[in-house]
Amino acid sequence: MSQKIFAPWENPDEKPLIRFENVTKKFGDFTAIDDLTLNIYEKEFFALLGPSGCGKTTMMRMLAGFENPTSGKMELAGKNIAGIPPNKRAVNMMFQSYALFPHLSVWDNIAFGLKRGDMAKDAVAARVDEMLKLTRLTKFARRKPHQISGGQRQRVALARSLAKAPKLLLLDEPLGALDKKLRQDTQFELMDIQEGTGTTFVIVTHDQEEAMTVASRVAVMDEGRIIQVATPDGIYEAPNSVYVADFIGDVNIIEGKAKAAGDGLYHLDWAANEAPLLATSEIPFSDGQTAHLAIRPEKIAITMDKPDAAKNAVQGNVLDIAYLGNLSTYYVQLAGGMIIKAQTANTRRLSRRSITWEDKVWVSWNDTAGVLLER
Repeated sequence: MSQKIFAPWENPDEKPLIRFENVTKKFGDFTAIDDLTLNIYEKEFFALLGPSGCGKTTMMRMLAGFENPTSGKMELAGKNIAGIPPNKRAVNMMFQSYALFPHLSVWDNIAFGLKRGDMAKDAVAARVDEMLKLTRLTKFARRKPHQISGGQRQRVALARSLAKAPKLLLLDEPLGALDKKLRQDTQFELMDIQEGTGTTFVIVTHDQEEAMTVASRVAVMDEGRIIQVATPDGIYEAPNSVYVADFIGDVNIIEGKAKAAGDGLYHLDWAANEAPLLATSEIPFSDGQTAHLAIRPEKIAITMDKPDAAKNAVQGNVLDIAYLGNLSTYYVQLAGGMIIKAQTANTRRLSRRSITWEDKVWVSWNDTAGVLLER
């Protein structure tokens, strides 16, 4: 039996858990969120990604109830939540600082919010034990926050946030304080916990790798607007603009003038004394229109000899090499001065490089390797 793919956003009958409709948020003359419309569905792990000041934290604070929209409509499970105070919403927020009580044990930290409700004592205990199990903290239950590691503190904060079974959990840069290795492990733990509880998670991050790892969908933001919402592979392979292509991962952007070259095929005049490049595109371009070809470095081959079969091949000199262990990135300077990055996987040990600094090389790629973008 094939596993059902989780994609509620593709089903027109599916009702979103969260709806932003033409939401604008102003602070004085400054527009933090600009006429934003977005749907987020139940059980999604949704990432808001963008540079500092793009509006992602403002969106999160509006969902949590710390800010209200200046105009527009914001719904949670079909109800308008603008003006409803934070403690009356089925929403919980986990901050980057974790904000644990230092004098309380892990167990009491998790129980804190439950005890303030009208839950029976034995129900509180059962719920806390369930949360400890879920976050693999059972054996640390009696310890204080300072007696456990950063990654464990992060899980305590998560357990406390999930204890009251919110419909929605907001995570503001939750892994910012962890080192790289621990961060990666914790990302997978977060995904397991999110799947296990079925809670909708919305995460704010400026770390593209993190967003790409954990999220079912990613919204790339800039200056209070959402530029593109798509699955991680959709954002990476089919960015809708130069901004998104450039923001996610490494990319080469070659600007030129487009000219039709057959069905869905275009020539790109990009440099004097160079043959035009060939690219496929689903977006139509008129002759002479400015176009940007975005190609990922791993889709570009680098060779000493001119390849016979490649649709696009350009000669240049190796200017720099970045060795990243599993990958090597070659910076190749073309005749006109432009630099193209080509990446190769280091599948064998490097006893000696076949291509080295200042070598004359060819970079080549297929007509389907890049995306032709208007802006």
